[in-house]
Amino acid sequence: MFCALALSCAAMAAAAPELSGQQKSQETKQLSLGEAAEKAIQQSQLTLPGSSPFHLKAAVADANGTHPEYQAELEEYWVAPNKWRRTIHSAEFSQTLIVNGDKISEQDSADYYPFWLHNLVTAVFDPLPMLAQMKQLSAGLEMPQEDKSISCVNFSSPGNNPAVPVSSAYAFCFQDRRGLLQAVNTPGYKANFANYKAFGNKHVPYRTSEDLRPGLTLVASIAELTPLSSPDETLFAVDTPTSPDHQIRSSQVVETTARSIAIDTPEPKWPAVREGKTTGTASVYVSVDRSGHLREVWPLSTDNPEITSALQEQLKSWRFKPYVNGVPMQMEAVFAFAFASQQGPPIPRLNNAEARKLAKHVVEPNIPAKAAAAGSTFMVRVRVDEEGRTVSVTNLKKVKPVLYQAAVKALRQWEFKPYVKDGKPDRFDADLVFKGR
Repeated sequence: MFCALALSCAAMAAAAPELSGQQKSQETKQLSLGEAAEKAIQQSQLTLPGSSPFHLKAAVADANGTHPEYQAELEEYWVAPNKWRRTIHSAEFSQTLIVNGDKISEQDSADYYPFWLHNLVTAVFDPLPMLAQMKQLSAGLEMPQEDKSISCVNFSSPGNNPAVPVSSAYAFCFQDRRGLLQAVNTPGYKANFANYKAFGNKHVPYRTSEDLRPGLTLVASIAELTPLSSPDETLFAVDTPTSPDHQIRSSQVVETTARSIAIDTPEPKWPAVREGKTTGTASVYVSVDRSGHLREVWPLSTDNPEITSALQEQLKSWRFKPYVNGVPMQMEAVFAFAFASQQGPPIPRLNNAEARKLAKHVVEPNIPAKAAAAGSTFMVRVRVDEEGRTVSVTNLKKVKPVLYQAAVKALRQWEFKPYVKDGKPDRFDADLVFKGR
């Protein structure tokens, strides 16, 4: 997945200004990106060689509680990198995976391992799966060794479609003086790490999350993490190993490779957009199953979010030849598009009274007494989707941050009846007014 990263890293290293000897002596001691990543992983990753055996249970859920289809349970018994047992249970996919030396047993409930689930499972047990590539390619990318705040390295990598000049963004962030991992953002892997707690000589993030699209954040929360002092050896028994062609594995490929095995991939038809740019570019990340059917489409970058929504629906019908790398594998890739659309009708805007008539669950903001005078009012704009769910909250009037944050927290809990226009549900904007206490 980092095949294009070397050029970006080299370019940043070449552009870095040379410091004089006096300046260098005044600077905080520096670490390269690779060294910072290695330091973070050594402190927190549970599954490194020499780590203490453990038993872990975690639950996956949508942060807002509005998408029950993204729920899962994880459990792992771990003794060593070559001896562990993992179980995953979700409505869409379940797996029991046992590794014992060179023997592997894999039992899957379905033939497709969802990207959203695989991403979070990876983040819990292997927070930086690209660590080896980072250490090789990050020469010259430096960051402070000690910092009380969050330190990040951000860069971009050119895409693989010469006809559509879209770059992919990368970010690696570390927090506090210990340099613990805070966030990773790449086209094929996204994770945020928080709520660190001590476990033996490790500092483990008990909350790991991924932002898949606006309004959808999935969280893996560790519910139990205990030492595994006397493991039951029957847990790791592999009587009949699973052959490689019956194990589900994924591989990220460049766009040209994915297009070379396309069977039915019609170019998207661009709908009229109701706001924003009518021309521009958009990129998405796709996941294809082992039979060649496209199963998931997630947004990366876009000049108009409405275009991304249209892409997600149309690309789900795409088909490819099975991607084979020794054995058939799930395929992941970035696809970039140039779009040219028309201006459509505007999104309806409701006033405070009209929107509140549609609200079926209302939570008023908890406003601190000194933040707003009693009886005073402030307004924020909320975007609501066709199902009556809050999509975003905009601070158009630039109200105080404490008021805006209180409104956002409250509006995430609101539920609306669908706004019906021309006989079908439609999204809408609403200017909602709140009062100080």
